[in-house]
This record gives sequence, C-alpha cells and structure tokens, in this order.
Amino acid sequence: MLTQAQRAEFDRDGYVVVPSFYDYEAEIRPIQFGIWSIIGLLLRKYGIPFRQPEFSGGTFDSGYAELIARDRRYGGEVYDAVKQIPAFMRLVSSGRNERLFAALRGTDAVGIAAGGYGIRIDNPREEKFRSLWHYEYRDQLRSVDGVVFWSPLVPVTQDMGPVQICPGSHVDGLRRSHLRDPEHPEKTGAYAMRIENEKALLDRFGIVAPTSNPGDLVLMDFLTLHSSGSNVGSRSRWSMQFRYFGFTHPSGIEIKWTGCVANGVQLKDVHPELVIDNA
Repeated sequence: MLTQAQRAEFDRDGYVVVPSFYDYEAEIRPIQFGIWSIIGLLLRKYGIPFRQPEFSGGTFDSGYAELIARDRRYGGEVYDAVKQIPAFMRLVSSGRNERLFAALRGTDAVGIAAGGYGIRIDNPREEKFRSLWHYEYRDQLRSVDGVVFWSPLVPVTQDMGPVQICPGSHVDGLRRSHLRDPEHPEKTGAYAMRIENEKALLDRFGIVAPTSNPGDLVLMDFLTLHSSGSNVGSRSRWSMQFRYFGFTHPSGIEIKWTGCVANGVQLKDVHPELVIDNA
C-alpha cells in the first residue's frame, strides 16, 4: 500500500504524504454530499436567504460562510453534525486504513481512537480554534504507537494554511508542555497548551507545509510535532482526522489505552511528568 521509499520517508521524517490514497468518487464525494445536505438543512432552519447551488464536489460547502456570518454558533452545529455522516464513518473504519497501519507498525492488534475522529473546519482568519504546536499522543493518549490519518476535503493551497509539520521531531520521544498560553489567552483546554522550548525545536527541525487535494492522505507519527496553519484565504479549510494505534505497545497497556481530550481525561492525571505548570 506504500512504496518502499514512502515507508522509509515515514520512518525518517515522522510523516509522509500519500497522493490519491482514497477513491474520490467512492469515498470522498459521498462525504462532501453529506456536508452539503446538512448546510442546506441549517440554511432553511434559520431562514437565511442564500440560494444553495446544486451539489458538486467543488462547491459542497456553499452556504457555510453565510451560516457563520449570521451566527458563529451555527458553525458548531455543522461541526458536530458532519462527523456523524455514514460515509465519513465508513472511511474512518476502512479496512484499507487498518491494513495500512498494520503494515506500518508490524502489528495485527489495531485500534481506532474512539472520539478521536472528526472533520475540522478552519475558517479564514479565525485563530481561536487553530491547533498550535503539539504531538498527537499528548492530546489523544491511547498509545505511543499511534498514527494520525489526515485528509483534506478541499484543495489545500498555501494561503489556506496546510498542516505544518516538523520533520524528524518524533525521534526525541515525549515532550513536556505548559498548560496555558499567555500569547493566546482566548484559547482553552488543549488549544491553550504549548510545547516546552517550542521555538528552539522549530528552529532545530524546521517546518514543512505540504499542499494536498481531496483523496490525498497525510500520515503522521503520534510523536511528530505539527500544527494547523493559519488560513488567510477566502474559503474555510475542511479536513478529516482520525487516529489509529497499536494495542500491543507497553505504553498503551500501562495506561489502559485511555483517551484524553475528547474523553474528558486530564493529561496531568495520566502523565503529571509531562505538565510543567501542573496547577
């Protein structure tokens, strides 16, 4: 499912971009249709006078900007609803994903992080919900032996803020974090946490921001530093994320494969040694 060169790249850099991994017509387009349907329902529910065009893969999100312009909370309704689209759930639990993870990690005991899947909507020039630098294990737990599956629903150009990655940053293992971010007091929870010595790490490993298209797949090791890019474009950035992990790694067995952010578990209660200002 991956070439030998892609496997080597993932092992070396902690990430790899796999072009056209998913079948657009069979796997991506039905998800876009589900989103289009939900947006249409909410436009009618709130009486917003926007004529939604007929469905197409290129304009499936038409009307979303009008929804959040009327009331930003309507965007939250969309966010909660779209992760329940059956076509999305089929993609999350696709057998190809499971086989890919099994091949990458050399295991036949594969798990999906419950509550660790969803569709992000990063709106232009909106910083409050942008994910800052983090590594997935800190926010998801489950097991150190984990991989993020990240795939866009729109063509992600540089102005839309592609996912930012620090190549090779997975090699050092677990890192400590501050619980609060004085530069972004509006952020709360995991959005507010900042990696210790963040600037030095970014300088050391450098940053890449690969562009991608619907159907492409970006794989990231659970220890690879990454963040959401700043969207300075004119369209919201729609992307899917789900997390796979291996049951057999000692780290997961030790913590009973517990989840973190989406499961209401505090990092400081599972890994107090990873929290600097544990108050």
